[in-house]
Amino acid sequence: MTLVTHAPNTLPRHPRPVPQEYTHKRVRDEVLLTGWAPAGANRMTVTARWPRGHAFYAPVAGHHDPMLLAETLRQSIPLISHACYDVPLGHHLIWQHFTFEADLGALWTGPGPMDVELRITCDDITRRGGRLAALTMTIDILRGDLPLGTAHTRFSSHAPAIYGRLRGERYALPGAFAPQSSSAGLPVFAPGRVGREHADDVVLSPIAAPDQWQLRVDQSHPVLFDHPVDHVPGMLLLEAARQAAHAVPHARAGVVVPVRFESVFFRYVEFDTPCLITAQADPVARPGGSGEGSYVSVSATQDGAEAFACRVMVVAV
Repeated sequence: MTLVTHAPNTLPRHPRPVPQEYTHKRVRDEVLLTGWAPAGANRMTVTARWPRGHAFYAPVAGHHDPMLLAETLRQSIPLISHACYDVPLGHHLIWQHFTFEADLGALWTGPGPMDVELRITCDDITRRGGRLAALTMTIDILRGDLPLGTAHTRFSSHAPAIYGRLRGERYALPGAFAPQSSSAGLPVFAPGRVGREHADDVVLSPIAAPDQWQLRVDQSHPVLFDHPVDHVPGMLLLEAARQAAHAVPHARAGVVVPVRFESVFFRYVEFDTPCLITAQADPVARPGGSGEGSYVSVSATQDGAEAFACRVMVVAV
């Protein structure tokens, strides 16, 4: 599909609306995207609005939660796929890698909602049988004229038949998409230990080993499991990395905010087998795009194989 060209990086007076189904969210109030427009060949502009307060991604010390940025980008993947590259609804979009960084200085909360603009460039586009198979997105994020962050991600797209073959018996199991309670009943940290206010939002469960936890999967969670899926979603793994970065001792003192995530998704994390989350902090503070920060390396291991890895930078507020 060739996109219509207009002035680069400018949104037309009447941007196109975002169909709710194009964000893969069932609850309308969880849709952050407000509009989109082509901005050249394989370039798009997407707008979003962040609420002043969010039930799950709540403000921290007067700053918006950087994970709102991650969720905004996550919603942009299906929007761009369906609206710009003719990916049919029902196809499965799977993360390969995802890096994003937010500028803490631009995340301050105002008296009302915050409008965000994403300037997206797509490249390294792969097609099979005339359909999109994979692409890479590079994103600049702005708050008005203020740079808010950057992101780089690659994902693949699979038709249901191909996805079913990839997933094998797990996809074909009766009730594969029905909510399950695997590991949801495990004991949890005090929420404040992982930067949370409510126990229901804690996704790590303590085990005997230091700086290791079992991933706590609660498929009844209204945000992390907005719609049925057959494996642990990427946003839950990113949330586990965020909470692990809070839980380990590191060089930053006081209230910390994770502002940079460098993540790779190696394999699916399943519901029916325990998943081990391990974190290791870098004791040396290093300069970063949002100031001096400390890094925490987080991995998710299941059945003896690494499924997910993430390097998180935290800064003090």
